[in-house]
Amino acid sequence: MSRHLAPALLAAFAVVAPASAAADARVFACEPEWAALASEIGGDNVTVYSATHGRQDAHYIRARPSLIAQVRRADIVFCSGAELEVGWLPVLMERGARPGVQPGQPGHLMAADHVEVMERPERIDRSLGDIHPTGNPHVHLDPGNIARLAVELAGRLARVDPANEEAYRSRLADFEARWGAATKRWRARAEGLRGTKVVVHHAAWVYLLGWTDLDLVARLERISGVPPTASHLRDVVERVRTTGAAAILLAPHDPVDAADWLAERTGVPVVELPFTVGGQDEAGDLFALFDVTLALLEKARDRS
Repeated sequence: MSRHLAPALLAAFAVVAPASAAADARVFACEPEWAALASEIGGDNVTVYSATHGRQDAHYIRARPSLIAQVRRADIVFCSGAELEVGWLPVLMERGARPGVQPGQPGHLMAADHVEVMERPERIDRSLGDIHPTGNPHVHLDPGNIARLAVELAGRLARVDPANEEAYRSRLADFEARWGAATKRWRARAEGLRGTKVVVHHAAWVYLLGWTDLDLVARLERISGVPPTASHLRDVVERVRTTGAAAILLAPHDPVDAADWLAERTGVPVVELPFTVGGQDEAGDLFALFDVTLALLEKARDRS
C-alpha cells in the first residue's frame, strides 16, 4: 500500500476529516482483538472504541443507538468481516457512518479481506446451518494474520491521519519486533502440542487448530449454530472413547450444556479458552491472549 494518498483522494478526504481533526483518529472496532491492535499501532494518537467485549458472541449484537453514535464519529471501522457482523454492522453503516468509512474507502477495514480465509464453503445451503459464504471469519486466532493486519492498519491510519504518519510507522515497527519474537516462542510451544486431540463446540477454532496442529476429534455442533441432537452427541461420545481427547474446548460465549454432558460421560475435561482479548481476565492484550491460550492447552495435554 502507498504511504500517501493520491491528490484526488486527499481532496475527497478533506471533507470527511478536516484539518482541525487531523491530529487524532477514532477507531470503531467491532471486536476486542481489533480494538487491541488499534491501540498497539495507534497509541496516544487514536481513540479506540470496541463494540463488543471479550465474553460476547459477535454474531449476535444489537445495533443500539450508542453504537450508531460511535460509528458516526469514526475515522476507521475495523471489523472481522466475512459476514461475522452481518446481523448488525450494515445497520450501523447505513444509519451513522460517514462516507470515509464506507466499503471501498480507506476508513473501512475488514480483516478477512487481507488474509487467507479458511473454510470457504463449496455450496450454500440452509441445511448447513449458520455458515459464512465467504469463509470462517475468526482470523485473529492465527498470529500470522495479526502481523499482516498490523501493517494494513498502520497504512490506513496514516491515510486518515497523515499528520501522525511517522508515529504510526514507528509504533508498527516496534509492534512487529515484539510480535515477531513472541510468535517465534508461540510456534516453538505449539510443536509440543502437535497432535493433541481436542473436541470443540463451534467451528470458531479453525485458525488456532491450523497453526498449532491440534487434532480435531469432533465438533459438538453437527450443524453450525444449531444445538446438537441427542443422536449426534451419542456419536461424539463414541468417537471420543475410540480416539481419545485431551480437552473439550469452549469460548466464553459458548453454551456449556453439551460440553458438560460429554465431559460427564467421557471424563474429558472442559477447557474454556479466552478466544479474544478480555475473554479471561488474564488475556488483557493480544500477547496475553496467545500466552494464556497456549498455557491452557499445555495444561490439558499434560493432564491427559
